[in-house]
Amino acid sequence: MRKVAITAMAFFFACGVGSVATQAGETKAKMEEMKGEVKSMNEETKAENKALREEAKGNDTKAAMERGKGKMKSAGEKTKAKGKELKAKTE
Repeated sequence: MRKVAITAMAFFFACGVGSVATQAGETKAKMEEMKGEVKSMNEETKAENKALREEAKGNDTKAAMERGKGKMKSAGEKTKAKGKELKAKTE
């Protein structure tokens, strides 16, 4: 009887710890995703500000170039965040 009780307690403990670890990984993954989104929006905003300054000077070509650079940096940040999110999910 005692062996069965110890085995059952060990089983429940193992299941409980596994679910807590999984939840922590999902939380970290969500956090990484949100951080990536914030960095991505920040890059786009910085590029848009530079583009508006260039347009005010009359440099439409440079403004378009700044917007393009911002979108590329934004996409890079999203890709990095996705990689970190996947890594956090597997931990």
